[in-house]
Amino acid sequence: MTIDPRPTLDAPDDDPWLWLEEVNADRALVWAAEQTARTAAQFADAVYVADRDGLRDALDRPDRIPFVTRRGGLLYNHWQDAANPRGLWRRTTLAAYQSEDPDWELMLDLDALAAEEGEDWVWKGATSLPPAHDRAILSLSRGGGDAVVMREFDITTRSFIEDGFSLPEAKSSTAWIDRDTLLLSSALGEGMATTSGYPRTIRLWRRGADPLAAPVIFETSAEAMGAWGGIDREDGQLLFLDKPAFFETLVWFGDTAGPRTLLEVPRDARAAWHRGWLVVVPRTPWTIGEVTYAPDTVLGIRRDAYLAGARAMEVLFIPAARRALSGFFWCAGRLVLSILDDLRPVFTVWTPGEAGWTSADLPGLPAIGVVHVWPLDQEPTESDGTLLVNTQDPVTPATMMLARPGLATPTPIRRAPALFRADGLVVTRHEAISVDGERIPYVQTGPAEPTGDAPVHLTGYGGFQISSLPYYSASVGRLWLAKGGTSVDANIRGGGEFGTAWHEAGRGRHKSRSHDDFAAVAADLVKRGVTKPGRIAAEGGSNGGLLIANMLTRYPEHFGALFCTIPLIDMRRYSRLLAGSSWIAEYGDPDKPEEWNFVRHISAYHNAAPGQPYPSILIATTRKDDRVHPGHARKFAAKLRAMGYDNAWYHEPAAGGHGYGKDNAEVASFAALGAAFLRKSIGWQ
Repeated sequence: MTIDPRPTLDAPDDDPWLWLEEVNADRALVWAAEQTARTAAQFADAVYVADRDGLRDALDRPDRIPFVTRRGGLLYNHWQDAANPRGLWRRTTLAAYQSEDPDWELMLDLDALAAEEGEDWVWKGATSLPPAHDRAILSLSRGGGDAVVMREFDITTRSFIEDGFSLPEAKSSTAWIDRDTLLLSSALGEGMATTSGYPRTIRLWRRGADPLAAPVIFETSAEAMGAWGGIDREDGQLLFLDKPAFFETLVWFGDTAGPRTLLEVPRDARAAWHRGWLVVVPRTPWTIGEVTYAPDTVLGIRRDAYLAGARAMEVLFIPAARRALSGFFWCAGRLVLSILDDLRPVFTVWTPGEAGWTSADLPGLPAIGVVHVWPLDQEPTESDGTLLVNTQDPVTPATMMLARPGLATPTPIRRAPALFRADGLVVTRHEAISVDGERIPYVQTGPAEPTGDAPVHLTGYGGFQISSLPYYSASVGRLWLAKGGTSVDANIRGGGEFGTAWHEAGRGRHKSRSHDDFAAVAADLVKRGVTKPGRIAAEGGSNGGLLIANMLTRYPEHFGALFCTIPLIDMRRYSRLLAGSSWIAEYGDPDKPEEWNFVRHISAYHNAAPGQPYPSILIATTRKDDRVHPGHARKFAAKLRAMGYDNAWYHEPAAGGHGYGKDNAEVASFAALGAAFLRKSIGWQ
């Protein structure tokens, strides 16, 4: 066999696999089908079938928690199960929702619509018109991609409106200005997309008009990430959000003629306003006069005073080394801060007033596990202050609670069923020491007594300031824990577990630290006597797929098998593929020699070389992923195979978008195949 190591670091642009970037080209489809069939023949055995079917049934259980949003007094939900794989859009009352068996009113049967129209429709949400909420713009994706078809729907008659608002497939969003006018943010049309593929313009779309001829009232540069419009319904102003880069936003207030006033905050700051009050959270140090505020400090002030030039702000939150702001939102005159205090969830509620700001912690929440809090109402102007609370941990299914206005203890209203046996499992927290001495936390779930040979499922993310939290997972639970295995969630740098500083420590020229951290967790599991390297199976998707690819090339000695899903891998060309250029702020610009000098070290596609002790790897993507290009996964698998690695496998279902499938059956199939590969590759089950 002739070994072909291209592309290499010495010749990064000599790429013999570029033809695999042609997603739907015949040659590429034949290659993908052959490789997918090879993988299925090896791993899709009877155990896989049983796992797939069992997981699908668990995901389809009728007693799952239906997540809801209140619009105009009614609770709306999109529900998928075995009988309705694409889903039902339905609604009920709050009183009915709190009962054991709610009476749901059907709005739209997506399976029936797909069959009638011969389309592979996937639900992507609805934007309804307040205050009546009798009209909505529905977003439907073909196969699960980010690009959507948008159509106007009459909620009263439960039917699409003939000659109503209708937009062909594109990456788009809308906001209702009034019954006959939409604010359209869309990449549809010549010159209307940025290099990232997102909307470059915001248009005023009136009923009956051709959207391509709708007047442009705001535009950003082609090199920006994108522009999106919205409505501030408290004062009727239009909002124009210009994102020059992933972590930067310029906020303009205006009207149907276009932007008028710029909100003068640092472009990398987050800002939110409500009922005359404004909060600003800088991402980098912000100096005002003689005072410098640290990143992630929460600052409050009256909005009109700020717009008039006042800068004497109230400090509402100051981050500490391991106490970080996770998020924030306004609800009915109160500001809710989500805080991770050494990874423990805390929610603090601030109420502004003439005498200043007062605060209190949201009571009745668990101090461990994962807790999410959000408003019940879609529209802030319609909210009465009711919050929804969701709590869970790796062995405890979710509980949904309702927090009424005020600070009363939330009331449980729905509990998810147990989807796997958790008898004898314990959840513990540990820390590994990375190569530079940083302490890297991780959560371990499994049997209480170590054996030194545990089959370990290790996962992490480490990017975009997204935290990896220990959720209850049906797939990990059924396919790993219930079989006697151990699971580990690693809190590596690049995530948001400890705020912006933790993200910055694993971003750009420091991205390789994220990968060092993950390898350190794997090594610590061995050091603690939990397992051996050959029994560690690691999985990661998207940015986590980049992480897994780098484990193959940088730390192969720590792992027995790797499952690399919907990944970035070719870091030489990533910024030219689909939404890739929007991630330059996270990784660096490979077209700039000084930045390629550090990006090259995390480009597993170029670092992969023949004759290395690589563990088995399954690289999987979906053909309908229009966010992270399928070419990343295809080309990496092809190169590994061309270098003689028979233990490199590939899987590509036809649909699914940037995820594991468009319905529960597809998700179960994807997850079960990955688990079958991992278990067999480490010699377990």
